[in-house]
Amino acid sequence: MRASWKAAWRAAMTIVAALLLVAPGVALAQGAPAQQDTFSPQELVQSGHKAFGNVSRGLALTIEEAVRRWGEPNGYIVGQEASGAFVGGLRYGEGVLYTRNAGDQRVYWQGPSVGFDFGGDGARTMMLVYNLPTVNSLFQRFAGVNGSAYLVAGFGMTALNANGITIVPIRTGVGARLGLNLGYLKFTPEATWNPF
Repeated sequence: MRASWKAAWRAAMTIVAALLLVAPGVALAQGAPAQQDTFSPQELVQSGHKAFGNVSRGLALTIEEAVRRWGEPNGYIVGQEASGAFVGGLRYGEGVLYTRNAGDQRVYWQGPSVGFDFGGDGARTMMLVYNLPTVNSLFQRFAGVNGSAYLVAGFGMTALNANGITIVPIRTGVGARLGLNLGYLKFTPEATWNPF
């Protein structure tokens, strides 16, 4: 009986010692901040300054409004695009998708639109990307409504959705544009002239 008591005591002490050795590691792991895979508004504004130049106040306010509405994105695209419309329109662009966990990748977008829309513009673009599970999930069509009203220059923000992913293009355009249209953007890994 005494031998079994000693064996049980040793087994209990071994378990306690093992827990004491493992517990600090568990506590440290729980106390450490989780790997952040989203981008803060400050990071987005800083990246936007590089792309847009000195339009800091308008860009910062637009990014803050997007983050207020949709939260922090887990990816963003910085690039440029051109578009034109006379009732029906076309838009073409290219840029780089930035993510924390999948690196950077060049992407292209194109798409038609239809509506009360007239004019043309060239724009520097930052697109905030929400709920992107993989880079390949970006390569599809994202539908939305777009409105523009500016002469010479302006800022605009819209939202496009597909399969739980939301893309919020923020554009600063140069040109003359007035309108409201319904359309989509198709993202591709390679450039194409086919907007459909």
